[in-house]
Amino acid sequence: MELAEAIILAVLAASTPLLIAATGELVTERSGVLNLGVEGMMIVGAACGFAGAWLTGSIFIGALFGIAAGTLMSLIFALMALGLAVNQVATGLALTILGVGLSGLIGAGFVGERITPAVHLTIPGLTDIPLIGRVLFGEDAFVYFSIALIIGVWWFLYRSRAGLILRACGDNHVSAHALGYPVLRIRTFAVMFGGACAGLAGAYLPLAYTPFFIPGMTAGRGWIALALVVFSSWRPGRLVVGAYLFGAVTILQLHAQGWGVGIPSQFMSALPYLATVTVLVLLSRTRTGGSTAPAALGTVFVPDR
Repeated sequence: MELAEAIILAVLAASTPLLIAATGELVTERSGVLNLGVEGMMIVGAACGFAGAWLTGSIFIGALFGIAAGTLMSLIFALMALGLAVNQVATGLALTILGVGLSGLIGAGFVGERITPAVHLTIPGLTDIPLIGRVLFGEDAFVYFSIALIIGVWWFLYRSRAGLILRACGDNHVSAHALGYPVLRIRTFAVMFGGACAGLAGAYLPLAYTPFFIPGMTAGRGWIALALVVFSSWRPGRLVVGAYLFGAVTILQLHAQGWGVGIPSQFMSALPYLATVTVLVLLSRTRTGGSTAPAALGTVFVPDR
């Protein structure tokens, strides 16, 4: 039971940054914008988040630093892809390269430093319940926030007028513009939200997952978050399942090596991406041809002058 509890806790910790980053990217793509710079925004958020926490001694301020860093990075993307109508794929890739280099510059003076990680919730009598106590009542604030975030995004997208307008911009920006909706402004806010989530997801790594910063500590999690959005068919409910599934694969591959299971670790690392490809193949065989993505995703929009 203790081993099962330890594995579940590790899966939750590994899945939280994926869920937060993928939730932000889901909103961004629902507006019709494809931002491939999630990895770059995450790593800058990790560097700035650790720097903020180390300088102030506050995890909360460190998280705010990470959010601010991700948002500023996303504004660079918005300026290029929305303001200047530059190709979104090329802009996103350039943002990732910029983020990797910028994070190394920001975090160079903090390598080797350590902080006190985010505290975990403790409720007497509940946290001590075997197996489920620490899982439900003993996590840090980031884990609970990630659940609240995905619920809030689901409500926004499917139960609010603003969410309907945002989805309309992603499905047919020409019609949305003809109805008088400011497509570029809506997409800019969606991109900023995605950047804030990516920055927070990156900040989670040095603030709660590991109490230190090292260059490249996101280790491709931004790309996994992008794959998760496709895996979930752009639906928040499936995104939760996918995030915890990908997190479980990440943790189980480590335990499999410890148990002596004769499966190459490289194959286990590739499983999340293999699962994404499998889902895409299955979607393509449906009667709708797998057309679950926003119809205008990645399409440049220039309003009539």
